[in-house]
Amino acid sequence: MALSNDFIAEITSVADACAEAAARETLAWFRSSGLDVDDKSAVNAFDPVTEGDRAAEAAIRAVLGKARPQDAILGEEEAATAGTSGYSWVIDPIDGTRAFVAGAPTWGTLIAFSEESGPLYGILDQPYIGERFCGGFGQATLRGPHGTRNLATRRTTSLDEAILFSTFPEIGRPAERAAFEAVARQVKLTRYGLDCYAYGLIAMGLSDLVIEAGLQPYDIQAPIALVEAAGGIVTNWEGGPAHGGGRAVAAATPELHAAALDALASAVSDG
Repeated sequence: MALSNDFIAEITSVADACAEAAARETLAWFRSSGLDVDDKSAVNAFDPVTEGDRAAEAAIRAVLGKARPQDAILGEEEAATAGTSGYSWVIDPIDGTRAFVAGAPTWGTLIAFSEESGPLYGILDQPYIGERFCGGFGQATLRGPHGTRNLATRRTTSLDEAILFSTFPEIGRPAERAAFEAVARQVKLTRYGLDCYAYGLIAMGLSDLVIEAGLQPYDIQAPIALVEAAGGIVTNWEGGPAHGGGRAVAAATPELHAAALDALASAVSDG
């Protein structure tokens, strides 16, 4: 069923309000000497959560509670809440909390509006640098210091011309890391550490691939909406839906996506 223009306008407006509410909280804590950091990891790895994470998610939930109480909410820092509409909001208040703690401006807030089959609309907001990526309902845009512009992925089709990103060099389990490295050996350039912003670079037409593992739904749903609205493709490593989390490949073109999947599959098979 086609969505009405009024419905689309409502959802995009609510998503913007969520991003604005989160930004007030995250900017208040970013690079603050009084920032408290907790480690929520159950294993020998640093998995931080801060007052900024919690306050931003609470602010988003407050907006949704007033504007769309019928929708479900899945967030990183609070328990999921059920809805009655068939739609859900999937939110990561600070994607890149390690960067946030370190004072690096590469974190962002992720807000997705989704149905069971996947995201319909997503925002990747970077309030510190003043850039807001929006994708879905047939359009991808960037609003920032230089105004608003439409986004489109570039037309890279071969791995040897591609720029590849991943958040961590030590991606996933050893077999997953080996598969990633098999792709990395074939691309023009590999870079690390931008968290969600790497997906924004694909949508802007400045990079070509993101390959990650160990994702949660709130890590990937907004990037899926953005990249696909800009003309790219996002799946899991087997070519299936990625909105449930796990392993993801985001690519600028179908041809490049197919080449990345082939390289990953060959490496996994060889391993």
